[in-house]
Amino acid sequence: MKEADDKFDLPQGTLDLLIMRVVALGPIHGYAIAQRIQQMSREALQVQQGSLYPALHRLEYKKLLTAAWRSSETGREAKYYELTAKGRVHLKAETENWKRLTNVVGLILKGTLEGMS
Repeated sequence: MKEADDKFDLPQGTLDLLIMRVVALGPIHGYAIAQRIQQMSREALQVQQGSLYPALHRLEYKKLLTAAWRSSETGREAKYYELTAKGRVHLKAETENWKRLTNVVGLILKGTLEGMS
């Protein structure tokens, strides 16, 4: 079981990227997205409904996700989300940006002065 100290607050803008990454795996409903993020992060990240659903609506509004109502595994109707072609392009670009950012932050945290004259 994880300790409270093992939980993280997501940096601004990160939730959209994580949602798109999970949705890229295949059609999925909102509650399952939150569960998948928690599982993939080894329980370190817990996305609250108050953050998740506004982010899903925002991504849908930007045409990065599309949604349709379907029966879930429990037989209840649920809104399933899928990445659009525009969403796939955006996910790829944001993933590359995230990788560059984490490399640069890593350099600063290490105190590296590479390339400095």
